[in-house]
Amino acid sequence: MNSYVAQLNGQPATASDLTPVAFAGYAHFTAMQVRDKGIRGLDLHLDRLRNASMRMFGHALPDQRIREHLRTALADGPADLSLTATVFSPAGEFTVAGTDIEPQVLIRTGPPASGPSGPLALDVVEHERALPSIKHVGEVAKTYYLREAVARGFDDAAFIDRNGRFSEATIWNLAFWDGSAVVWPEAEMLRGTTMGIVQRQLERLGVPQVTKVVTAADLPGLSGAVVMNSWNPGISVHRIGGTAFPRAVEFTEVLQRAYDAEPAVLV
Repeated sequence: MNSYVAQLNGQPATASDLTPVAFAGYAHFTAMQVRDKGIRGLDLHLDRLRNASMRMFGHALPDQRIREHLRTALADGPADLSLTATVFSPAGEFTVAGTDIEPQVLIRTGPPASGPSGPLALDVVEHERALPSIKHVGEVAKTYYLREAVARGFDDAAFIDRNGRFSEATIWNLAFWDGSAVVWPEAEMLRGTTMGIVQRQLERLGVPQVTKVVTAADLPGLSGAVVMNSWNPGISVHRIGGTAFPRAVEFTEVLQRAYDAEPAVLV
């Protein structure tokens, strides 16, 4: 029977397994959309988990072990689903754990998602994530600024740093269009797996792309904006702060074409 799962190290997770991590904030994760049992950018997800574990725990599980856990979680589930793999140390928080303590892997699956249809309006908030290159848990600011943005009449929030540079949005990467090239903001941020997929496929397709500082003053000179994450490679943004953007159909089509060019692989 098709079903969604919660598994710890490849085994069904019990309430006693989950209790220690239910409110723990020292962990990292990756989120993905599985389609027809395949995963786009699997190598990027594995890199993310390995690198984050080395930084946070001084020890990482072999990629093959992660793949085994993914394979087990997907075995009896639907062909299309959402999956989140969270890695944490059994030593818990507020401890100085040795590198000999092996990280644990919690995998949860659920219904497939494609995100909002857009176009979205983004509030502009000054915020810099701690350890921005790691996709870690317990980031209360993301939900806080989302709720604050909605209360002000926006759909979500985009972040600028102390120097006024756009970096990312709450749970999204940002990308812009100058009419002929994809513009990636230059700032400290989490490099999303979908962002990585799109970047390498745009290069393969010969689509120009550039990484540069983008500030509020630069927005009126741009021809389009999107947000992207594992749900969707390009959800149109029609307004950031007080700056309106046209619905750049060509831009979103280019991003979707790049994403579709990435082969989905079986674990």
